[in-house]
Amino acid sequence: MRLLLDEHYSKTIAEQLRSRGHDVVSVKGRDDLGGLNDRELWGRLVAESRAILTENVQDFIPLVREAAARGDCHYGVAFTSPRSMPRSTGTIGLYVERLDALLREHAAEDALADRVSWLTPE
Repeated sequence: MRLLLDEHYSKTIAEQLRSRGHDVVSVKGRDDLGGLNDRELWGRLVAESRAILTENVQDFIPLVREAAARGDCHYGVAFTSPRSMPRSTGTIGLYVERLDALLREHAAEDALADRVSWLTPE
């Protein structure tokens, strides 16, 4: 699975996951993604066959529903909650470990196709 980390997440997470052999990029690590609105970012995700990790339920659930209504496919959306998985320099390791496990478990490019899931600390 190819993954994009939304702008909420440190690019260090993507760097550490790449060092473990995963195809992970971050909005903060790619100049061409910075400043895109969520709809534009969604288009890039589909074009690049990437799933996304985001906290932005409010904006991405409607995009998932619109894609389903049109019969369009996407490569997956994984959400986190700032309550269960706060973002800070102290939790970068937690994100790397949880995402490494997710990516190993779902290695196929389409492993999360058309699915929505939640990343949790356990």
